[in-house]
Amino acid sequence: MIKSIKIKIFLLLGFGTFLMSCYAQMPTDSIADKMLVYQLSNGGWPKQLEDKSVVNYDLPLSPALKEKIKATTNLHATFDNQATSREVIYLVKAYKKSQNKNYLKAAERGLDYILEAQYANGGWPQYYPDKALYRSEVTYNDDAMINVLNILQDIATQTNDFEVVNSAYLEKAKAAVAKGIDCILKTQVKQSGILTIWAAQYDKNSLLPAKARAFEPASLSTSESVNIVRFLMRFKNPSADIRSSVAGAIKWFSDYKIVGYRFDREKTGSGLIADSKSVVWARFYDLEKNIPIFGDRDNTIKFKLEDLSLERRNGYAWYGNWGQKLIDKEYPKWLAANGAK
Repeated sequence: MIKSIKIKIFLLLGFGTFLMSCYAQMPTDSIADKMLVYQLSNGGWPKQLEDKSVVNYDLPLSPALKEKIKATTNLHATFDNQATSREVIYLVKAYKKSQNKNYLKAAERGLDYILEAQYANGGWPQYYPDKALYRSEVTYNDDAMINVLNILQDIATQTNDFEVVNSAYLEKAKAAVAKGIDCILKTQVKQSGILTIWAAQYDKNSLLPAKARAFEPASLSTSESVNIVRFLMRFKNPSADIRSSVAGAIKWFSDYKIVGYRFDREKTGSGLIADSKSVVWARFYDLEKNIPIFGDRDNTIKFKLEDLSLERRNGYAWYGNWGQKLIDKEYPKWLAANGAK
């Protein structure tokens, strides 16, 4: 009897050692491991910690840094500056390479957070659940909402490695994408009934264009609009509404491109330099007049870049060639692929 018990104990200890050995040998990814530590209890990730230091996965997880992470609350969870979306994408790819289930589990918690944060109108806020200042506005700024929608569309189409996530997310993703598209179509700015492009953020209740930081006025926003169009062009056999939306945006970009100039923020004056091979757009345009506008720290709007305070003039990308590849190459290719001229 005693001998039998000893054998059982030996076997249990041996099995435990075996499990520990397997865990020790489980492939790991140092960045993914850090992402597990930074993940907040609601499933999202911060872009900044409680002390306002920027999340940097290149930094070693020192005891002091771990304490800062521990002190960071769910109110810091955000989609701004690729936060949450970059981690979900990275962890899914890390899981596919390593088969480390901890990575997939964390990614799926991130997906739960994404789905929970979506408004009934189909939009996403910049932060969730924090509602302070402009953080609860429907936010296209810095591609926050489009980054999320691209992830969900990857799940819906089982592409870009997202076929590895639990199949239970498939229908949830499709439903969220459908609501997101509805929000995109509703928020495309119209001028006298004509479709143009999009603002960077919108009031979450009225879905009217809204301001964010003092130097980010309610306006037509070129950079974000380009990636909204690219998202809409992901869909095969697009609906008539999507076709009209894309066509309207492309026409606006064609009508308001600034030909023969490039932007150099180091130059005085307008910052635009003659260049026959270049095309640019201003970052923001007036919602009705389609003229470039520039926001300053004191909430004022200027119509010339040179009228901005020096700090703001040099602290923002006021012009860029964002739409050039879209209208010259991507849109014609999309038209051809969808049987249109």
